[in-house]
Amino acid sequence: MAAGFRVISTTTIQAGRCVNHEDPPKKIDLNPWGLRFLLYDYAQKGVLFHKPPILSPSNHTRTLIQHLKDSFSSTLDFFLPLAGRLAIVRHGDDGTSSVFITCNNAGASFVHAIAENTTIADILEPVYVPPVVQSFFPQSNSKTFEGTRIPLLAAQVTELVDGIFIACSINHCIADMKTVLFFLNTWAKISRDGLNLMDSKSNGLNHIDSNSNVASFEQWFPHGNIKRPLRIPFREAMENYSKQYTQPPPFPKRIFHFKREKIAELKAKAKSEVEDGVIKNRISSLQAVIGHIWGSVIRNQHLDPEEDVTYRFVATSESRVSHPPIPDNYVGNTVQFTRLTMKVRDLLGDGGHGKFVSQMNKIVSSYTQEKIKREFEDWVQNPTISFQSGTIGNVLATGSSTRTNFYTVDFGWGRPAVVRSSIANTNVWKLMTDVGAEEGSFDIEVNASYEILEALGRDPEFMSMVD
Repeated sequence: MAAGFRVISTTTIQAGRCVNHEDPPKKIDLNPWGLRFLLYDYAQKGVLFHKPPILSPSNHTRTLIQHLKDSFSSTLDFFLPLAGRLAIVRHGDDGTSSVFITCNNAGASFVHAIAENTTIADILEPVYVPPVVQSFFPQSNSKTFEGTRIPLLAAQVTELVDGIFIACSINHCIADMKTVLFFLNTWAKISRDGLNLMDSKSNGLNHIDSNSNVASFEQWFPHGNIKRPLRIPFREAMENYSKQYTQPPPFPKRIFHFKREKIAELKAKAKSEVEDGVIKNRISSLQAVIGHIWGSVIRNQHLDPEEDVTYRFVATSESRVSHPPIPDNYVGNTVQFTRLTMKVRDLLGDGGHGKFVSQMNKIVSSYTQEKIKREFEDWVQNPTISFQSGTIGNVLATGSSTRTNFYTVDFGWGRPAVVRSSIANTNVWKLMTDVGAEEGSFDIEVNASYEILEALGRDPEFMSMVD
């Protein structure tokens, strides 16, 4: 724990009065997309703001923290299942279990902390993400299956010397980064509206009229005869996890900023190396940037040209299914795990960047509604629950998403100064991809060994594309 960091309070916050709570509590069955994350860490993201003027006098500090607690509770009205818990029910006949959310309003966690010796410059200026940032995230080492006894949602507000850091942790069985952003934006709006009302000497939160849509937690299932709740080999998965899982020390984190102009250059380079016109037109900016980073990571390890290297990534289902469609306010995981394996010589040879990007594009495009439905049903018939191993070096994975712009979060104090991730789900080499502060830019947080991160920083071919 960093010097000068201390937790002031930890409070369990329940949803407020806007929801008619059911008795007995409503239960929500999880689908395969969520159950696959049972042995993963929570999904976490944080935003750092310059200290708002209201935080200057100490009495106003207490007022703002209480206001954030109250608006947090009001936000839970629109996300009631996040105030619940997981339930794991064993079936005696075949040794399987079923997992669901019980909407019992047991409460979410709200942590108030102070990093009294830390400034915004201490976060932004170092080459590597400083370890103190990890202290700003609640429930950092929690696994999703622990949601039976710990909150499914936790927020932490940490006061810095000249700033305020707000972080959210959400159980990954239930939600992904899109939901983290959905919740933060809804909370920020309710809080912002409440501050405006308090400034006008009204009763604050009592008169908030939030236009936020109530989140839809009903999990997606294809039309058909899938019996619910699903039965999974949870006990077997936990036994394997207990025998095999080790928690390695966290890898260093270094953020590389890619400006719009450099991203355009990488995209043009990738397209120039692809002959297929259909694929050429589908190549995304993120795919081009990932290809550049992955090639650089492999080149700087000096591996055998005949060795296989694997990039793990996800393909989203949201825009690819329509029977039934996934609503915009859907809360839940919607990704397909996939991977791309190549020989080192193919990745680093002539046109290797284009080969990688085109193959990634082909894999993503292959996820039609028919394929998604087939894999969904195959998992139901043969459920597997894995956990992230410590494989490093010739394997890299993608986390977070540039489809979620956390710079839109506005509590009424201006846009965030920076967005940061925690160490959650980074016990492997990983890229955390985020929208940058400048329009059209990306911030790519690379979690890897110190040697590789240093090598990337000294690599002129790699750094020529980095701001």
